[in-house]
Amino acid sequence: MPDRPPIDLRSDTVTKPTPDMRRAMANAEVGDDVFGDDPTVNRLQERVAELLGKESAIFVPSGSMANQASIRSQTHHGDEIICHQDSHIYHYEAGGPASLSGCSLRLLTGERGLFEADQVRAAIRPPDSHFPQTRLVVVENTHNRGGGSIWPVEQVRDVHAVAREHGLSMHLDGARLMNACVATGRRPTDYTRYFDSVSTCFSKGLGAPVGSAVAGSKELIRRVHRFRKMFGGAMRQAGIIAAGALYALEHHIDRLADDHANARRLASAIADMPGLSIDPASVETNILYFDVDESVGTAKALCDRLRADGVWVLPVAPQRIRAVTHLDVSASDIDRAISILSSMMKSTLATA
Repeated sequence: MPDRPPIDLRSDTVTKPTPDMRRAMANAEVGDDVFGDDPTVNRLQERVAELLGKESAIFVPSGSMANQASIRSQTHHGDEIICHQDSHIYHYEAGGPASLSGCSLRLLTGERGLFEADQVRAAIRPPDSHFPQTRLVVVENTHNRGGGSIWPVEQVRDVHAVAREHGLSMHLDGARLMNACVATGRRPTDYTRYFDSVSTCFSKGLGAPVGSAVAGSKELIRRVHRFRKMFGGAMRQAGIIAAGALYALEHHIDRLADDHANARRLASAIADMPGLSIDPASVETNILYFDVDESVGTAKALCDRLRADGVWVLPVAPQRIRAVTHLDVSASDIDRAISILSSMMKSTLATA
């Protein structure tokens, strides 16, 4: 094993609290949040509502709970939700829409996690008792399986227009919304104005240890509050972790640009390595996927070899690898990762 700490590019969820964030958490003023008495949680919720341009917000333990409580609050059993076939709510939330809300999913195709307004229009069920009732449209921005892709505001606006025409609600899975805002120079409200509910995560690129939030109207958040309790997410002296999220919002948003620059540098280097393929232009934020030629071996085998040399990346398909840049990966770490991967590819191809 290498002497230096590993360069962990598996996800931006692996970030650890900075020393200043830890101090903010240790000094947090707390109370019982179930009674609404935690002042730090209350400040966080007010800040999130303001940032996202909504009446109210609620702190929850995880992004999955944020999404699922939002879905449950806007649907009925037997309803149908329109989303992309690569959506997080479909792949990575344990069948939550079906098990927790009794909803089926109407899956749309589209490049890199994005779909068009006309697709939504075509997917809406007619008013026939044989069919589920279309109730909600879910958009993910940035899109995880799309490689950190960003929804153009104009495309969101067009989807919203169709949803409103047919009386549908809109939910934004904005776990990495701040990445989209930093990359485009847009304000969060440029996106969130088109959604009834918005979830956002503090424990990915923003570097907090725990937590997400849902923002929306006061009535919607009242319903989310009930389902947070039902789903086991009500917490007591939660100000300790809310303080980490507050610190992240105050200090870690603008620095996401560094993660994006590191991802682009890594992608450009990989594009020049024989045996690997990636389109550097597809890297818009901090997530990149690259393909491994079969002559090199499988993605898992390459990941295992890289791990032994101190570079941790994630195999996501037989010939595909994901890498994610974040707060705990510096420009020099990227240089070292590039050097290790380049040397490994040269030696592999020389003996192939």
